[in-house]
Amino acid sequence: MTEKDVKEQLLSYRQSIDNIDAALLHMLAERFRCTKEVGLLKARYDLPPADPAREEYQIERLRRLAKDAHLDPDFAEKFLNFVIKEVIRHHEAIAAEHGGTKQSA
Repeated sequence: MTEKDVKEQLLSYRQSIDNIDAALLHMLAERFRCTKEVGLLKARYDLPPADPAREEYQIERLRRLAKDAHLDPDFAEKFLNFVIKEVIRHHEAIAAEHGGTKQSA
């Protein structure tokens, strides 16, 4: 490969990486839009911001998916734990903002 070929190949890879990064951000935005709705529902019915059983299930599920995708399961778990902590922080803020206004269905 010539130096020009290498630079073109590098540019091609980087363009793909940039596209993937943009898609990841859009997917995270959509995920947080959904978890905001969950937080509002939890606040409305005085449910706790965290759900340890759900979190444990999701971590194990994502570890399996990561393994199947040939991605380090430890990395996947760290990533999900980061996201979960942020979601819980949002849910706590929503609950505080809504003051536990329990409503009947």
